[in-house]
Amino acid sequence: MKKIGITTKPNDERAETLAVELCGWLKERDCEVFLDEHVSQGCGNPATLDEMPNRVDLMIVLGGDGTLLTVGRRFIGHDTPIMGINLGRLGFLTDTPIGSMFDVVAEVLAGNSKTRRHFGLKAETWRDGEKLGYGLAMNDVVLQRNDHPRMIEFEMSVRDQFVFRLRADGLVLATPAGSTAYALSAGGPIVHPGVDAITVAPICPHILSNRPIVVPADDKIELTLLESPNMAALNLDGQEHMELQSGDCICVEKAGYITLAYLPDRHYYETLRSKLHWAGHEE
Repeated sequence: MKKIGITTKPNDERAETLAVELCGWLKERDCEVFLDEHVSQGCGNPATLDEMPNRVDLMIVLGGDGTLLTVGRRFIGHDTPIMGINLGRLGFLTDTPIGSMFDVVAEVLAGNSKTRRHFGLKAETWRDGEKLGYGLAMNDVVLQRNDHPRMIEFEMSVRDQFVFRLRADGLVLATPAGSTAYALSAGGPIVHPGVDAITVAPICPHILSNRPIVVPADDKIELTLLESPNMAALNLDGQEHMELQSGDCICVEKAGYITLAYLPDRHYYETLRSKLHWAGHEE
């Protein structure tokens, strides 16, 4: 790995300072560095996030999980590994501590790392037979009431088979990577990244017997917004937003993969225990 991309959480002075320091460290090791153009103090070659997947061998993200999600959507369908350095709070995806940054990057550059592939989701919105928009998500696709307080009503079909009609605050469709995010708060299960499945978790359903389900990742999911007192919304990873009205349809399918890089001793269940503060100790 000789071509390294670096990006940071926007408008974060600490992250930008660390990025410049890391850039200099990498150049001392004969790496060609591509620095996200929004970083004000550039020391590498400027590049946009959209250009990075075709220009770098490794992408380093300095920030929290939200920053990595922003980057990850650009890398869906590319094999370029992404490594997250945690400057946020929880850090499920960006789980490398900032104090270990140089040691971990050195190990990754030396080939002493492993990768895990996470699939993304693609969502299309339709109105009266016309496609309104298209987007990608790494964590989740969320149908929800917008800024009004009343529930929305919608129905869901999987592989053209009717599943349910529901009144609720919304619905979360989550990848395994996203199963520990909003879907978990909505009562959904934690899904191991090795399981090829999509979590379907209602948000505050009116009928309490409507419970989360897990469907095969290769199944096409269709949502139809039947009734909304005002404009509802579709959110991708909590970052991309589109307003919806009654009658709109959303088609959600599995997209390409994103590759994340970790050190070999990273343990998924240990990450769950530490991040979720589970009780109990190993004997």
